[in-house]
Amino acid sequence: MPDEGFIRPSAPPTLRELAMVLFRQRGVLVGVFSLVVAGTILYMMVGNQYQARMKILVRRGRVDAPVTAQENAPVDLARMALTDEELNSEVELLQDDDVLRKVVESTGLANQDWLHFLRAHQDPPARIERASRRLATRLQVEPVKKTNLISVSYSSTDPAQAAKVLRTLGNVYLEKHAEVHRPEGESHFFAQQLGDSQSQLEVARNSLLLFNQTHHVVMAAQQRDLTLARLSESDASYRQTIVDLEETKTRVHELERQVATLPERTTTQVRTADNPELLKALKSSLLDLQLKRTQLLDKFEPTHRLVQEVEQQISQAKAAIDGETLSPVRDETTDKNPNFEWAKTELQQDQVRLRGLEERASALNREVVAYREMAQQLSNAASTQDDLIETKKAAQQNYLLYVKKLEEARIDDAMDERGIVNVAIAEHPVAPALPAWSAWALLSVGLLGAVVSGTAAAFAADYLDPAFRTPQDVQLYLRVPVLASLPRKTSAAKRLSHGAGVS
Repeated sequence: MPDEGFIRPSAPPTLRELAMVLFRQRGVLVGVFSLVVAGTILYMMVGNQYQARMKILVRRGRVDAPVTAQENAPVDLARMALTDEELNSEVELLQDDDVLRKVVESTGLANQDWLHFLRAHQDPPARIERASRRLATRLQVEPVKKTNLISVSYSSTDPAQAAKVLRTLGNVYLEKHAEVHRPEGESHFFAQQLGDSQSQLEVARNSLLLFNQTHHVVMAAQQRDLTLARLSESDASYRQTIVDLEETKTRVHELERQVATLPERTTTQVRTADNPELLKALKSSLLDLQLKRTQLLDKFEPTHRLVQEVEQQISQAKAAIDGETLSPVRDETTDKNPNFEWAKTELQQDQVRLRGLEERASALNREVVAYREMAQQLSNAASTQDDLIETKKAAQQNYLLYVKKLEEARIDDAMDERGIVNVAIAEHPVAPALPAWSAWALLSVGLLGAVVSGTAAAFAADYLDPAFRTPQDVQLYLRVPVLASLPRKTSAAKRLSHGAGVS
């Protein structure tokens, strides 16, 4: 058959043409169908799988002791809930090569290879690795959505073997989980640090005790503050004494000036004598003149001659009264001047007080200097003592911290030895009583697969067959007219209207 001009039909095939293809390749169809059905029945008889299941709960049952420099590490509330990364980490840990190898060694899966006779000279590590790879392909591990559970399933032809593999996997996984999540050497590390911190604490205590005995101090900071308070009081008293001293000096100078200027005697009594009858008459006359003036003003103007005369008389009467008052008879008595005596007495007292203030100022000055020196010494001692106390406190805090951490590590080790970890087997595996696929389901799937496989094989065989089957094929592919066609068999011509060979 020539290849040039070979063109496939572009029109879609009809149902009749499809049926003709299946009928022409009925041998291939029946053969493939029978082969698939036979394989399905054989699988149902000897190769049916039993699937065991196990579920693991991942929780935050406890938090491992953090290796920190704090006595009480703050709780990270943001990490109280499990994250997808942590759940996926546990999934990967279940599929770890080390875990699978231990499962293979414990269950003897390495000796259950069907082709072991072909690998008779293979060493045990190779068989174990091959079996662990085969176990990894048949093991299904996946987290359950929206939960903290991990679902693990394993299929085997032996239901007891499937359950045993999952139980062994769970035990090995718990050991691996504790090994991974618990850092090694915590107890030894904390015990070593506890010994070192105890030695540092003893050295700090001895240094502080020796310093106190050498400098004769107990609490240098408090003694310094008390000395500073006394220094402040003494300094305030000294300054006040200086003020009082200057004030007293000023008083002494002023009193000396007053004593020098004040007279020793002063007039104590002055008596005056006058003429009471004359004053009475003058005052009576003055009153009459004032009344007369008032009456005249009611009748005349102030410039009238009569009013002017009365005012002149009133002035004369007042002058007479004033003259009589200013020239009385005087009688004076003198005595010691009290101001002079007071100034003299105060001067003597202030002179005595001045000498006392001078002595007090000198004593307070010496006291201030002594307190200042003592405060300086105590300040230096307090600084050194504070450093020693801080060193002692730091050593004591480290010692208490490592005591607490060592106890936490010891408790965690004890809890790990008893299997108290952050994961638990929520659903233990049991040997399944029924296979993973029922007989009817397998048979249905096998029949469906046989039909699909047979049909596909028939169409493939027909597609690969290069023979022309109808005159239309000749006209279509060779583009030449068909003059005549003869059927191969009479029975075939009755069944196929167009099935014929080309002559």
